Amino acid sequence: MSALFKTIGIIVCVFASIIIVAVSALLYYENHDFPDQNGIDKKEFFCYRNGLKIRGTVFVPSGKTDIPIAIVCHEFMTNRLFAYPYAITLAKSGYAAFCFDFCGGGIVCGSDGDSRDMSVLTEIEDLKSVIDFAKEQRYTSDEPLLLMGCSQGGLVAALTAAELQEEIGGLILQYPALSIPEAARKGEMLWMSFDPDDVPEEMRSGPMRIGRRYATDVMDMDTLPAITRYTGKVLILHGDRDTLVNISGSQKVAEAYEAAGADVSFQIISGGKHIFLNPAHIKMAVNSISEFAAQINGKES
Repeated sequence: MSALFKTIGIIVCVFASIIIVAVSALLYYENHDFPDQNGIDKKEFFCYRNGLKIRGTVFVPSGKTDIPIAIVCHEFMTNRLFAYPYAITLAKSGYAAFCFDFCGGGIVCGSDGDSRDMSVLTEIEDLKSVIDFAKEQRYTSDEPLLLMGCSQGGLVAALTAAELQEEIGGLILQYPALSIPEAARKGEMLWMSFDPDDVPEEMRSGPMRIGRRYATDVMDMDTLPAITRYTGKVLILHGDRDTLVNISGSQKVAEAYEAAGADVSFQIISGGKHIFLNPAHIKMAVNSISEFAAQINGKES
């Protein structure tokens, strides 16, 4: 019975988070102008991946040029709005900080695409398209860029950093859901249960319709060897009360990066759950991100 109550509690928390995202999108973020925030300008942008329009927001230090790039990837089922505190933090640290909606990646999604066509691999292609767009902007520099990803976005960012090793100057993983491939092999993913040998064409994860490829695209992926091809600077942030992605997974990931030769910092957010909603937890995260970004951007001795 206690396991049942725990499961119900997790589902309630997830749906509460979804409601917060939707209300924020409809009533606040999309209607707020976000003028110059202590020297930070907010601009909307769009680019394309295979004909799908990707919509996003970039926060840029006012009046600056030759600015290094940072890109923040949001969680499964959310959108770029949850990336705003981190993108603004990175902009204050001297970056042109881009955040965007993955195609089909959330229930309130500004980008084109159907959630049934979305997977970790399509999100990697979305991220690469945003990287290419960011590099083309007249105000950005050609310095190695900083990638940040939250939850599923963390897996996307980690895999992309491994693929684009020489182009990445730093990697931030916040409660990264690096166990997604293992979950696919077990047939237990995000409140979905299925036969991994016969994955249905369509499934439901809460309010989102998910396609077969969401599982099959990652089923054969060996996560740790794949991501630890990146051996640069890594910051991992995880809450010790996360019931969706256990913090022990991030501890193993930190050890794997260190064994591969990466420069790793691991920060426990005391009391933090999956997706930081408490302002105190967000503040702890942005303080760590600010320090890490300053090191990457050469602003600390």
